[in-house]
Amino acid sequence: MDHADKPGGKPAEQSVTSVLLSGSTYKSLGEQVLSPAEERFERARRTTGLFLAPALTILFLLLPTQLEPAQHKLAAVLLGVIVLWVCEPVPIPVGGLIGVAAVVVLGVMPPDDVLEPFGSSTVFTFIGAFILAQAMLRHGVARRFAFTILSLPGVGKSAWRVITAFGVITCLLSAVVSNTATVAMLLPTAVGILAVIAELVRKQLPEGAPFDPLRLRVGVALMLMLAYGASVGGLLTPIGSPPNLIGRGLIEEVTGQRISFLQWMAMAAPVCLVMFAVLAVALLLLNRPEITKLTGVEEYVAEERAKLGSLSRAEKNTLIAFAITVVLWVTPGFVALIAGNDSAAYDAVSDRLDEGIVAVLGASLLFLLPTDWSQRRFTLTWTEASRIDWGTVVLFGTGIIFGSLLADTELAKTIGEGTAGALGLSSGVAITVFAIVLAVLVSETTSNTAAASVVVPIVIPVALAAGTNPFVPALAATFAASFGFMLPVSTPQNAVVYGSGAVPITKMIRSGAVFDVAGALVIGLVLPLMVAAIGFG
Repeated sequence: MDHADKPGGKPAEQSVTSVLLSGSTYKSLGEQVLSPAEERFERARRTTGLFLAPALTILFLLLPTQLEPAQHKLAAVLLGVIVLWVCEPVPIPVGGLIGVAAVVVLGVMPPDDVLEPFGSSTVFTFIGAFILAQAMLRHGVARRFAFTILSLPGVGKSAWRVITAFGVITCLLSAVVSNTATVAMLLPTAVGILAVIAELVRKQLPEGAPFDPLRLRVGVALMLMLAYGASVGGLLTPIGSPPNLIGRGLIEEVTGQRISFLQWMAMAAPVCLVMFAVLAVALLLLNRPEITKLTGVEEYVAEERAKLGSLSRAEKNTLIAFAITVVLWVTPGFVALIAGNDSAAYDAVSDRLDEGIVAVLGASLLFLLPTDWSQRRFTLTWTEASRIDWGTVVLFGTGIIFGSLLADTELAKTIGEGTAGALGLSSGVAITVFAIVLAVLVSETTSNTAAASVVVPIVIPVALAAGTNPFVPALAATFAASFGFMLPVSTPQNAVVYGSGAVPITKMIRSGAVFDVAGALVIGLVLPLMVAAIGFG
Protein backbone atom coordinates (compact mmCIF):
# COMPACT_ATOMS: atom_id res chain seq x y z
CA MET A 1 0.00 0.00 0.00
CA ASP A 2 1.27 3.41 -0.93
CA HIS A 3 1.08 5.87 1.97
CA ALA A 4 2.06 8.79 -0.23
CA ASP A 5 -1.45 9.41 -1.55
CA LYS A 6 -2.20 12.99 -2.44
CA PRO A 7 -4.25 15.04 0.07
CA GLY A 8 -7.29 15.06 -2.20
CA GLY A 9 -8.18 11.53 -1.20
CA LYS A 10 -7.16 7.89 -1.38
CA PRO A 11 -7.62 5.80 -4.55
CA ALA A 12 -11.05 4.21 -4.79
CA GLU A 13 -9.58 0.75 -5.21
CA GLN A 14 -7.57 0.95 -1.99
CA SER A 15 -8.76 -1.65 0.51
CA VAL A 16 -9.95 -0.37 3.86
CA THR A 17 -8.57 -3.51 5.48
CA SER A 18 -5.13 -2.82 3.99
CA VAL A 19 -5.13 0.55 5.76
CA LEU A 20 -6.07 -1.13 9.03
CA LEU A 21 -3.32 -3.70 8.48
CA SER A 22 -0.68 -1.04 7.96
CA GLY A 23 -0.07 -0.35 11.66
CA SER A 24 0.13 3.38 10.93
CA THR A 25 -1.30 4.51 14.25
CA TYR A 26 0.89 7.46 15.16
CA LYS A 27 0.75 9.70 12.10
CA SER A 28 2.37 13.03 11.45
CA LEU A 29 0.25 15.85 10.01
CA GLY A 30 1.50 15.09 6.50
CA GLU A 31 0.30 11.49 6.74
CA GLN A 32 -3.31 12.36 7.58
CA VAL A 33 -6.30 13.41 5.48
CA LEU A 34 -7.48 16.56 7.28
CA SER A 35 -9.78 19.45 6.53
CA PRO A 36 -8.18 22.94 6.74
CA ALA A 37 -9.87 23.57 10.12
CA GLU A 38 -8.71 20.20 11.49
CA GLU A 39 -5.18 20.82 10.27
CA ARG A 40 -5.05 24.23 12.00
CA PHE A 41 -6.27 22.70 15.25
CA GLU A 42 -3.84 19.79 15.05
CA ARG A 43 -0.92 22.09 14.27
CA ALA A 44 -1.77 24.35 17.23
CA ARG A 45 -2.27 21.38 19.58
CA ARG A 46 1.03 19.75 18.68
CA THR A 47 3.01 23.00 18.69
CA THR A 48 1.61 23.92 22.12
CA GLY A 49 2.60 20.55 23.53
CA LEU A 50 6.11 20.83 22.14
CA PHE A 51 6.84 23.87 24.32
CA LEU A 52 4.43 23.29 27.20
CA ALA A 53 5.76 19.85 28.18
CA PRO A 54 9.37 20.87 28.93
CA ALA A 55 8.24 24.19 30.43
CA LEU A 56 5.92 22.47 32.93
CA THR A 57 8.56 19.91 33.84
CA ILE A 58 11.27 22.51 34.46
CA LEU A 59 8.91 24.81 36.35
CA PHE A 60 7.77 22.03 38.68
CA LEU A 61 11.38 20.95 39.27
CA LEU A 62 12.21 24.50 40.39
CA LEU A 63 9.22 24.84 42.69
CA PRO A 64 9.85 24.19 46.40
CA THR A 65 7.70 21.26 47.61
CA GLN A 66 7.47 19.00 50.63
CA LEU A 67 7.89 15.92 48.45
CA GLU A 68 10.84 13.55 48.76
CA PRO A 69 13.44 14.27 46.04
CA ALA A 70 12.54 11.16 44.00
CA GLN A 71 8.83 11.95 44.25
CA HIS A 72 9.41 15.58 43.24
CA LYS A 73 11.37 14.61 40.15
CA LEU A 74 8.90 11.90 39.14
CA ALA A 75 5.95 14.29 39.48
CA ALA A 76 7.72 16.84 37.27
CA VAL A 77 8.48 14.27 34.58
CA LEU A 78 4.97 12.81 34.73
CA LEU A 79 3.44 16.27 34.19
CA GLY A 80 5.53 16.70 31.05
CA VAL A 81 4.74 13.20 29.77
CA ILE A 82 0.99 13.71 30.22
CA VAL A 83 1.24 16.88 28.10
CA LEU A 84 3.17 14.93 25.44
CA TRP A 85 0.52 12.20 25.45
CA VAL A 86 -2.38 14.64 25.21
CA CYS A 87 -0.91 17.11 22.70
CA GLU A 88 1.13 14.64 20.57
CA PRO A 89 3.99 16.94 19.51
CA VAL A 90 5.85 13.64 19.08
CA PRO A 91 4.30 10.18 18.55
CA ILE A 92 2.72 9.04 21.82
CA PRO A 93 5.08 6.05 22.31
CA VAL A 94 8.05 8.40 21.89
CA GLY A 95 6.58 10.68 24.57
CA GLY A 96 6.60 7.76 26.98
CA LEU A 97 10.18 6.87 26.07
CA ILE A 98 11.28 10.49 26.61
CA GLY A 99 9.72 10.36 30.08
CA VAL A 100 11.44 7.08 30.94
CA ALA A 101 14.78 8.51 29.83
CA ALA A 102 14.19 11.67 31.88
CA VAL A 103 13.41 9.61 35.00
CA VAL A 104 16.77 7.85 34.72
CA VAL A 105 18.74 10.99 33.82
CA LEU A 106 17.28 12.84 36.82
CA GLY A 107 18.25 9.97 39.09
CA VAL A 108 14.77 8.99 40.29
CA MET A 109 15.76 5.31 40.19
CA PRO A 110 18.53 3.21 38.59
CA PRO A 111 17.91 2.23 34.94
CA ASP A 112 17.56 -1.51 35.61
CA ASP A 113 14.86 -0.85 38.21
CA VAL A 114 13.05 1.62 35.96
CA LEU A 115 13.03 -0.67 32.92
CA GLU A 116 12.22 -3.90 34.76
CA PRO A 117 8.38 -3.52 34.47
CA PHE A 118 8.69 -3.44 30.67
CA GLY A 119 8.98 -7.22 30.90
CA SER A 120 5.44 -7.37 32.27
CA SER A 121 3.18 -10.17 31.09
CA THR A 122 0.81 -7.55 29.69
CA VAL A 123 3.41 -6.46 27.14
CA PHE A 124 3.60 -10.02 25.82
CA THR A 125 -0.19 -10.21 25.80
CA PHE A 126 -0.14 -7.25 23.43
CA ILE A 127 2.48 -8.80 21.16
CA GLY A 128 0.76 -12.18 20.93
CA ALA A 129 -2.72 -10.70 20.53
CA PHE A 130 -1.59 -8.27 17.84
CA ILE A 131 0.04 -11.10 15.85
CA LEU A 132 -3.16 -13.15 16.09
CA ALA A 133 -5.17 -10.11 14.97
CA GLN A 134 -2.78 -9.59 12.06
CA ALA A 135 -3.36 -13.18 10.89
CA MET A 136 -7.14 -12.85 11.24
CA LEU A 137 -7.11 -9.70 9.13
CA ARG A 138 -4.65 -10.92 6.53
CA HIS A 139 -6.41 -14.21 5.87
CA GLY A 140 -9.94 -12.82 5.96
CA VAL A 141 -11.12 -14.49 9.18
CA ALA A 142 -12.04 -11.15 10.72
CA ARG A 143 -14.02 -10.23 7.59
CA ARG A 144 -15.89 -13.54 7.78
CA PHE A 145 -16.72 -12.94 11.46
CA ALA A 146 -17.90 -9.43 10.63
CA PHE A 147 -20.28 -10.67 7.94
CA THR A 148 -21.61 -13.36 10.27
CA ILE A 149 -22.50 -10.76 12.91
CA LEU A 150 -23.94 -8.36 10.36
CA SER A 151 -26.13 -11.13 8.94
CA LEU A 152 -28.00 -11.71 12.22
CA PRO A 153 -31.68 -10.75 11.87
CA GLY A 154 -32.15 -6.99 12.21
CA VAL A 155 -28.61 -6.21 13.38
CA GLY A 156 -27.25 -5.15 10.00
CA LYS A 157 -29.99 -2.60 9.42
CA SER A 158 -28.58 0.03 11.79
CA ALA A 159 -25.11 1.18 12.82
CA TRP A 160 -26.50 1.83 16.30
CA ARG A 161 -27.67 -1.80 16.57
CA VAL A 162 -24.35 -3.14 15.36
CA ILE A 163 -22.38 -1.10 17.89
CA THR A 164 -24.73 -1.80 20.81
CA ALA A 165 -24.88 -5.54 20.08
CA PHE A 166 -21.10 -5.61 19.94
CA GLY A 167 -20.97 -3.88 23.34
CA VAL A 168 -23.26 -6.48 24.93
CA ILE A 169 -21.06 -9.32 23.69
CA THR A 170 -17.96 -7.52 24.99
CA CYS A 171 -19.47 -6.94 28.45
CA LEU A 172 -20.56 -10.55 28.87
CA LEU A 173 -17.24 -12.00 27.73
CA SER A 174 -15.16 -9.69 29.92
CA ALA A 175 -17.03 -10.94 33.00
CA VAL A 176 -15.24 -14.31 32.79
CA VAL A 177 -12.23 -13.45 30.62
CA SER A 178 -9.80 -10.66 31.47
CA ASN A 179 -10.58 -7.30 29.90
CA THR A 180 -7.36 -7.34 27.91
CA ALA A 181 -7.97 -10.85 26.59
CA THR A 182 -11.59 -10.00 25.69
CA VAL A 183 -10.56 -6.97 23.65
CA ALA A 184 -7.71 -8.93 22.07
CA MET A 185 -10.17 -11.65 21.02
CA LEU A 186 -12.78 -9.25 19.62
CA LEU A 187 -10.53 -6.61 18.05
CA PRO A 188 -10.21 -8.42 14.70
CA THR A 189 -13.99 -8.75 14.48
CA ALA A 190 -14.45 -5.06 15.32
CA VAL A 191 -11.94 -4.09 12.64
CA GLY A 192 -13.75 -6.34 10.17
CA ILE A 193 -17.09 -4.69 10.97
CA LEU A 194 -15.52 -1.25 10.61
CA ALA A 195 -14.04 -2.21 7.27
CA VAL A 196 -17.46 -3.27 5.97
CA ILE A 197 -19.21 -0.09 7.17
CA ALA A 198 -16.34 2.11 5.98
CA GLU A 199 -16.67 0.66 2.48
CA LEU A 200 -20.36 1.58 2.52
CA VAL A 201 -19.57 5.12 3.68
CA ARG A 202 -17.01 5.53 0.94
CA LYS A 203 -19.42 4.36 -1.76
CA GLN A 204 -21.81 7.16 -0.80
CA LEU A 205 -19.17 9.86 -1.25
CA PRO A 206 -18.74 11.81 -4.49
CA GLU A 207 -15.95 10.67 -6.80
CA GLY A 208 -12.57 11.96 -5.56
CA ALA A 209 -13.92 13.17 -2.19
CA PRO A 210 -11.41 12.95 0.72
CA PHE A 211 -11.83 9.71 2.65
CA ASP A 212 -9.85 8.14 5.48
CA PRO A 213 -11.29 4.92 6.98
CA LEU A 214 -9.36 5.60 10.18
CA ARG A 215 -11.13 8.92 10.82
CA LEU A 216 -14.78 7.85 10.83
CA ARG A 217 -17.06 8.61 13.78
CA VAL A 218 -18.57 5.15 13.45
CA GLY A 219 -15.08 3.70 13.91
CA VAL A 220 -14.54 5.76 17.07
CA ALA A 221 -17.89 4.61 18.49
CA LEU A 222 -17.25 0.95 17.67
CA MET A 223 -13.71 0.83 19.03
CA LEU A 224 -14.52 2.76 22.20
CA MET A 225 -17.54 0.51 22.77
CA LEU A 226 -15.10 -2.40 22.67
CA ALA A 227 -12.67 -0.84 25.17
CA TYR A 228 -15.20 0.74 27.53
CA GLY A 229 -17.60 -2.21 27.35
CA ALA A 230 -14.81 -4.50 28.56
CA SER A 231 -14.09 -2.18 31.50
CA VAL A 232 -17.77 -2.17 32.46
CA GLY A 233 -18.27 -5.92 32.03
CA GLY A 234 -15.06 -6.70 33.89
CA LEU A 235 -16.69 -5.47 37.10
CA LEU A 236 -19.43 -8.11 36.96
CA THR A 237 -17.42 -10.93 38.58
CA PRO A 238 -14.42 -11.06 40.94
CA ILE A 239 -12.34 -12.68 38.20
CA GLY A 240 -13.38 -10.22 35.50
CA SER A 241 -10.53 -7.79 36.19
CA PRO A 242 -7.36 -7.87 38.36
CA PRO A 243 -8.41 -4.84 40.48
CA ASN A 244 -11.44 -6.84 41.63
CA LEU A 245 -9.27 -9.52 43.21
CA ILE A 246 -6.85 -6.95 44.64
CA GLY A 247 -9.62 -4.89 46.25
CA ARG A 248 -11.53 -7.91 47.50
CA GLY A 249 -8.41 -9.37 49.13
CA LEU A 250 -7.50 -6.08 50.87
CA ILE A 251 -11.08 -5.62 52.11
CA GLU A 252 -11.19 -9.13 53.55
CA GLU A 253 -7.79 -8.68 55.20
CA VAL A 254 -8.83 -5.48 56.98
CA THR A 255 -12.53 -6.03 57.68
CA GLY A 256 -12.68 -9.82 57.87
CA GLN A 257 -15.69 -9.75 55.53
CA ARG A 258 -15.45 -12.26 52.70
CA ILE A 259 -17.31 -11.35 49.49
CA SER A 260 -18.49 -14.52 47.76
CA PHE A 261 -18.68 -14.84 43.99
CA LEU A 262 -22.47 -14.46 43.92
CA GLN A 263 -22.46 -11.59 46.43
CA TRP A 264 -19.99 -9.73 44.24
CA MET A 265 -22.18 -10.27 41.18
CA ALA A 266 -25.28 -9.11 43.05
CA MET A 267 -23.55 -5.86 44.02
CA ALA A 268 -21.88 -5.31 40.65
CA ALA A 269 -24.71 -6.22 38.26
CA PRO A 270 -26.80 -3.03 38.76
CA VAL A 271 -23.66 -0.87 38.44
CA CYS A 272 -22.74 -2.63 35.18
CA LEU A 273 -26.27 -2.44 33.81
CA VAL A 274 -26.70 1.28 34.48
CA MET A 275 -23.22 2.11 33.25
CA PHE A 276 -23.69 0.16 30.03
CA ALA A 277 -26.94 2.00 29.31
CA VAL A 278 -25.15 5.34 29.84
CA LEU A 279 -22.24 4.10 27.74
CA ALA A 280 -24.36 3.03 24.77
CA VAL A 281 -26.43 6.21 24.62
CA ALA A 282 -23.67 8.75 25.30
CA LEU A 283 -21.06 7.09 23.10
CA LEU A 284 -23.33 7.09 20.08
CA LEU A 285 -24.42 10.68 20.72
CA LEU A 286 -20.82 11.89 21.08
CA ASN A 287 -19.72 10.00 17.97
CA ARG A 288 -22.76 9.91 15.70
CA PRO A 289 -22.19 7.33 12.94
CA GLU A 290 -21.96 8.73 9.43
CA ILE A 291 -24.65 6.22 8.46
CA THR A 292 -27.65 5.65 10.75
CA LYS A 293 -29.54 3.19 8.58
CA LEU A 294 -27.38 0.70 6.79
CA THR A 295 -29.56 0.51 3.66
CA GLY A 296 -28.77 -2.47 1.47
CA VAL A 297 -26.35 -4.00 3.97
CA GLU A 298 -28.22 -7.31 4.22
CA GLU A 299 -28.05 -7.86 0.46
CA TYR A 300 -24.44 -6.69 0.39
CA VAL A 301 -23.50 -9.02 3.27
CA ALA A 302 -25.21 -12.01 1.66
CA GLU A 303 -23.37 -11.34 -1.61
CA GLU A 304 -19.98 -10.89 0.06
CA ARG A 305 -20.43 -13.98 2.24
CA ALA A 306 -21.07 -16.00 -0.91
CA LYS A 307 -17.86 -14.65 -2.44
CA LEU A 308 -15.84 -15.80 0.57
CA GLY A 309 -16.63 -19.42 -0.20
CA SER A 310 -15.41 -22.16 2.10
CA LEU A 311 -12.69 -21.73 4.68
CA SER A 312 -9.16 -21.76 3.29
CA ARG A 313 -6.36 -23.69 4.98
CA ALA A 314 -4.87 -20.41 6.27
CA GLU A 315 -8.24 -19.42 7.76
CA LYS A 316 -8.64 -22.82 9.42
CA ASN A 317 -5.14 -22.63 10.89
CA THR A 318 -5.80 -19.10 12.17
CA LEU A 319 -9.04 -20.26 13.79
CA ILE A 320 -7.24 -23.21 15.40
CA ALA A 321 -4.58 -20.93 16.89
CA PHE A 322 -7.21 -18.43 17.98
CA ALA A 323 -9.47 -21.10 19.53
CA ILE A 324 -6.59 -22.67 21.47
CA THR A 325 -5.60 -19.25 22.77
CA VAL A 326 -9.16 -18.44 23.84
CA VAL A 327 -9.61 -21.80 25.60
CA LEU A 328 -6.36 -21.33 27.52
CA TRP A 329 -7.32 -17.73 28.40
CA VAL A 330 -10.72 -18.85 29.71
CA THR A 331 -9.57 -21.96 31.58
CA PRO A 332 -8.41 -20.19 34.79
CA GLY A 333 -11.79 -18.47 35.02
CA PHE A 334 -13.70 -21.73 34.81
CA VAL A 335 -11.41 -23.34 37.37
CA ALA A 336 -12.16 -20.40 39.68
CA LEU A 337 -15.90 -20.89 39.10
CA ILE A 338 -15.71 -24.58 40.01
CA ALA A 339 -12.99 -24.74 42.67
CA GLY A 340 -12.93 -21.13 43.86
CA ASN A 341 -10.30 -18.50 43.22
CA ASP A 342 -8.62 -19.31 46.56
CA SER A 343 -8.11 -22.97 45.69
CA ALA A 344 -4.79 -24.64 45.00
CA ALA A 345 -6.14 -25.76 41.62
CA TYR A 346 -6.86 -22.17 40.59
CA ASP A 347 -3.43 -20.99 41.78
CA ALA A 348 -1.71 -23.77 39.84
CA VAL A 349 -3.67 -23.18 36.62
CA SER A 350 -3.55 -19.36 36.67
CA ASP A 351 0.20 -19.35 37.38
CA ARG A 352 0.90 -21.59 34.42
CA LEU A 353 -1.64 -20.16 32.01
CA ASP A 354 -0.57 -16.55 32.36
CA GLU A 355 -2.39 -14.59 29.65
CA GLY A 356 0.83 -13.12 28.27
CA ILE A 357 2.42 -16.54 27.87
CA VAL A 358 -0.80 -17.93 26.39
CA ALA A 359 -0.91 -15.08 23.84
CA VAL A 360 2.67 -15.76 22.77
CA LEU A 361 2.02 -19.52 22.52
CA GLY A 362 -1.10 -18.95 20.44
CA ALA A 363 0.73 -16.57 18.11
CA SER A 364 3.58 -19.08 17.77
CA LEU A 365 1.16 -21.66 16.34
CA LEU A 366 0.72 -19.41 13.30
CA PHE A 367 4.36 -20.12 12.41
CA LEU A 368 3.96 -23.89 12.96
CA LEU A 369 0.64 -24.71 11.24
CA PRO A 370 1.38 -25.22 7.52
CA THR A 371 -0.68 -24.03 4.57
CA ASP A 372 1.50 -25.97 2.10
CA TRP A 373 3.79 -28.47 3.80
CA SER A 374 5.56 -29.49 0.60
CA GLN A 375 6.68 -25.89 0.11
CA ARG A 376 7.16 -25.39 3.87
CA ARG A 377 4.71 -22.48 3.83
CA PHE A 378 3.07 -21.67 7.12
CA THR A 379 0.10 -19.56 8.18
CA LEU A 380 2.07 -16.39 8.83
CA THR A 381 5.55 -15.17 7.94
CA TRP A 382 7.65 -13.02 10.22
CA THR A 383 7.58 -10.23 7.62
CA GLU A 384 3.78 -10.17 7.92
CA ALA A 385 3.82 -10.48 11.71
CA SER A 386 6.39 -7.71 12.11
CA ARG A 387 3.84 -5.20 10.79
CA ILE A 388 1.92 -5.20 14.07
CA ASP A 389 1.64 -1.91 15.92
CA TRP A 390 4.89 -1.90 17.89
CA GLY A 391 4.20 1.70 18.89
CA THR A 392 1.30 0.62 21.08
CA VAL A 393 3.46 -2.09 22.66
CA VAL A 394 6.04 0.56 23.55
CA LEU A 395 3.32 2.92 24.74
CA PHE A 396 1.81 0.55 27.25
CA GLY A 397 5.24 -0.64 28.37
CA THR A 398 6.13 2.92 29.34
CA GLY A 399 2.74 3.25 31.05
CA ILE A 400 3.51 0.21 33.18
CA ILE A 401 6.88 1.72 34.05
CA PHE A 402 5.29 4.95 35.31
CA GLY A 403 2.72 2.95 37.28
CA SER A 404 5.50 1.06 39.05
CA LEU A 405 7.40 4.30 39.71
CA LEU A 406 4.32 5.86 41.30
CA ALA A 407 4.09 2.91 43.67
CA ASP A 408 7.83 2.43 44.31
CA THR A 409 8.50 6.10 45.12
CA GLU A 410 5.20 6.26 47.08
CA LEU A 411 4.29 9.42 45.17
CA ALA A 412 0.69 8.24 44.70
CA LYS A 413 0.42 7.47 48.42
CA THR A 414 1.82 10.88 49.34
CA ILE A 415 -0.62 12.63 47.01
CA GLY A 416 -3.57 10.65 48.32
CA GLU A 417 -2.82 11.10 52.02
CA GLY A 418 -2.00 14.78 51.55
CA THR A 419 -5.23 15.39 49.68
CA ALA A 420 -7.28 13.54 52.30
CA GLY A 421 -5.73 15.59 55.09
CA ALA A 422 -6.14 18.86 53.24
CA LEU A 423 -9.81 18.14 52.52
CA GLY A 424 -10.51 17.17 56.13
CA LEU A 425 -12.36 13.98 55.22
CA SER A 426 -14.34 12.67 58.19
CA SER A 427 -17.58 11.08 56.93
CA GLY A 428 -18.20 7.85 55.04
CA VAL A 429 -19.82 9.68 52.13
CA ALA A 430 -16.94 12.15 51.78
CA ILE A 431 -14.33 9.39 51.97
CA THR A 432 -16.22 7.33 49.38
CA VAL A 433 -16.35 10.30 46.98
CA PHE A 434 -12.65 10.92 47.58
CA ALA A 435 -11.88 7.23 46.95
CA ILE A 436 -13.77 7.22 43.65
CA VAL A 437 -12.23 10.46 42.35
CA LEU A 438 -8.69 9.46 43.38
CA ALA A 439 -9.02 5.98 41.82
CA VAL A 440 -10.29 7.39 38.54
CA LEU A 441 -7.54 10.03 38.40
CA VAL A 442 -4.76 7.57 39.22
CA SER A 443 -6.09 5.02 36.72
CA GLU A 444 -5.83 7.66 33.99
CA THR A 445 -2.05 7.78 34.26
CA THR A 446 -1.35 4.16 35.12
CA SER A 447 -2.94 0.73 34.77
CA ASN A 448 -6.15 -0.14 36.60
CA THR A 449 -4.28 -2.84 38.49
CA ALA A 450 -1.71 -0.33 39.73
CA ALA A 451 -4.49 2.13 40.57
CA ALA A 452 -6.24 -0.42 42.77
CA SER A 453 -2.94 -1.46 44.37
CA VAL A 454 -2.14 2.16 45.25
CA VAL A 455 -5.52 3.72 46.04
CA VAL A 456 -7.24 1.00 48.08
CA PRO A 457 -4.39 0.88 50.65
CA ILE A 458 -4.69 4.68 50.97
CA VAL A 459 -8.46 4.71 51.39
CA ILE A 460 -8.66 2.03 54.08
CA PRO A 461 -6.47 3.81 56.69
CA VAL A 462 -8.17 7.13 55.89
CA ALA A 463 -11.56 5.54 56.65
CA LEU A 464 -10.31 3.80 59.79
CA ALA A 465 -8.78 7.04 61.08
CA ALA A 466 -12.15 8.75 60.63
CA GLY A 467 -13.94 5.96 62.52
CA THR A 468 -15.80 4.86 59.36
CA ASN A 469 -16.27 1.32 58.07
CA PRO A 470 -13.81 1.09 55.15
CA PHE A 471 -15.87 -1.51 53.25
CA VAL A 472 -17.83 0.85 50.97
CA PRO A 473 -14.97 3.34 50.29
CA ALA A 474 -12.53 0.52 49.54
CA LEU A 475 -14.99 -1.30 47.27
CA ALA A 476 -15.85 1.98 45.51
CA ALA A 477 -12.13 2.60 44.88
CA THR A 478 -11.80 -0.94 43.52
CA PHE A 479 -14.62 -0.38 41.04
CA ALA A 480 -13.44 3.11 40.09
CA ALA A 481 -9.93 1.81 39.35
CA SER A 482 -11.40 0.17 36.23
CA PHE A 483 -13.05 3.39 35.09
CA GLY A 484 -10.12 5.31 33.66
CA PHE A 485 -11.33 6.00 30.15
CA MET A 486 -9.46 9.05 28.84
CA LEU A 487 -5.98 7.95 27.73
CA PRO A 488 -4.51 4.96 25.85
CA VAL A 489 -2.35 4.17 28.90
CA SER A 490 -5.32 4.19 31.28
CA THR A 491 -6.13 0.51 30.64
CA PRO A 492 -4.68 -2.21 28.40
CA GLN A 493 -7.92 -2.33 26.41
CA ASN A 494 -7.72 1.41 25.73
CA ALA A 495 -4.22 0.90 24.37
CA VAL A 496 -5.34 -2.05 22.23
CA VAL A 497 -8.17 -0.16 20.50
CA TYR A 498 -5.99 2.94 20.16
CA GLY A 499 -3.57 0.67 18.36
CA SER A 500 -6.24 0.04 15.70
CA GLY A 501 -5.62 3.58 14.48
CA ALA A 502 -9.36 4.30 14.32
CA VAL A 503 -9.54 6.36 17.54
CA PRO A 504 -7.84 9.79 17.53
CA ILE A 505 -6.46 10.75 20.94
CA THR A 506 -8.71 13.82 21.08
CA LYS A 507 -11.84 11.68 20.59
CA MET A 508 -10.72 9.24 23.28
CA ILE A 509 -10.10 12.11 25.72
CA ARG A 510 -13.48 13.71 24.98
CA SER A 511 -15.49 10.50 25.30
CA GLY A 512 -13.37 9.29 28.21
CA ALA A 513 -13.90 12.46 30.22
CA VAL A 514 -17.68 12.01 29.93
CA PHE A 515 -17.50 8.41 31.10
CA ASP A 516 -15.10 9.22 33.93
CA VAL A 517 -17.75 11.53 35.36
CA ALA A 518 -20.62 9.16 34.54
CA GLY A 519 -18.80 6.19 36.06
CA ALA A 520 -18.00 8.09 39.24
CA LEU A 521 -21.65 9.10 39.63
CA VAL A 522 -22.96 5.59 38.97
CA ILE A 523 -20.56 4.00 41.44
CA GLY A 524 -21.22 6.66 44.07
CA LEU A 525 -25.01 6.40 43.80
CA VAL A 526 -25.67 2.73 43.03
CA LEU A 527 -22.90 0.79 44.81
CA PRO A 528 -23.68 1.93 48.40
CA LEU A 529 -27.33 0.94 47.87
CA MET A 530 -26.36 -2.54 46.69
CA VAL A 531 -23.85 -3.00 49.54
CA ALA A 532 -26.60 -2.16 52.01
CA ALA A 533 -29.05 -4.50 50.24
CA ILE A 534 -26.62 -7.41 50.46
CA GLY A 535 -25.97 -6.66 54.13
CA PHE A 536 -22.35 -5.52 54.01
CA GLY A 537 -20.81 -2.28 55.23
